[in-house]
Amino acid sequence: MAVSRAEILDEMRRCAADNGGLPLGQHRFETETGIKPHDWRGRYWVTWNDALSEAGFGPNSMQGRKHDDSELLTHLAVLTRKLGRFPTYAHLSMESRNNDDFPGESTFRKRIGSKAEQVARLRAFAAADDGFADVYGILSAQTDGAEPAQSSDDPLVQSTGVVYLIRSGRYHKIGRSNDLGRRSYEIALQLPEKAVLVHSFETDDPAGIERYWHERFKDRRQNGEWFILSPADVAAFKRRRRFM
Repeated sequence: MAVSRAEILDEMRRCAADNGGLPLGQHRFETETGIKPHDWRGRYWVTWNDALSEAGFGPNSMQGRKHDDSELLTHLAVLTRKLGRFPTYAHLSMESRNNDDFPGESTFRKRIGSKAEQVARLRAFAAADDGFADVYGILSAQTDGAEPAQSSDDPLVQSTGVVYLIRSGRYHKIGRSNDLGRRSYEIALQLPEKAVLVHSFETDDPAGIERYWHERFKDRRQNGEWFILSPADVAAFKRRRRFM
């Protein structure tokens, strides 16, 4: 069933309110709401900026908007999927010129890091999101093909581990371990309240995946690896399964 014009405008305003009054970019809006470009483009508006204008957000509000890391990684993921490979400097520059919602190449470099850092962070980001499983596969194949294989007894080879979410009272702990049972027991001994394992999944990049979730929930961090998470946050984590 088609999404109405009023529904889309309401969602744009709601998302902006949740984002400190600043409107979301096209790709992040699609990720947050499930409303796709074909739901509005050519039906209600020609460009995303036209939709923003009708929703009450002028050009200045978009120019002053700062992209968060999650949004930047989403842009990279979508472009990687489109190209079938991680984008080069030229790809980023061309996409920025042709797409008003796509940040400039320098924004990725300043916020995400060098190309190697961008690839590593995007790989962790894609591994933690079922919607970008294909992007994770593209990056894994590209990385595996670019580097010589290491023997299984090489100490530099990263072993498989588990990323977990544990609840104690109103707090949640996001961590990683090679022995979840032992780690859960150790944590329980340190806490005054009962510790409950909410969810865990296996991955070949435990450090990278743990870092992604810490970054995603950084505004909810209380102390160390402990966070105050909403039911929606917990549900997002629980949607993750095994990543190898």
